[in-house]
Amino acid sequence: MNNLGERIIELLKESGMTQKVFADYIGITEASLSRYINGERKPKAEIVANMATALHTTSDYILGVEEKGEMSGPQITRLLARNVNRLSREERNKIIKLLLDSK
Repeated sequence: MNNLGERIIELLKESGMTQKVFADYIGITEASLSRYINGERKPKAEIVANMATALHTTSDYILGVEEKGEMSGPQITRLLARNVNRLSREERNKIIKLLLDSK
């Protein structure tokens, strides 16, 4: 299995999402997802971005450019921007409080 495939599998396990649900969510077939995971095909940038959004991570992590750990300010900003519509009001308020308390 390739690095991209391993990371997708790891993130799917962490999220509790099935490959079918994930594929549907990002707008591809389960067969295409399987090819990406097995390294038979490389996803286009748009698909990688959709994967990152669905898995609450960055494209760079999925592609193996960065490791898990502390994220930089710009990475956090991109991640929040991509997922803001999926957050509840309570989650948004917690983030705002964390940001205000950290100053």
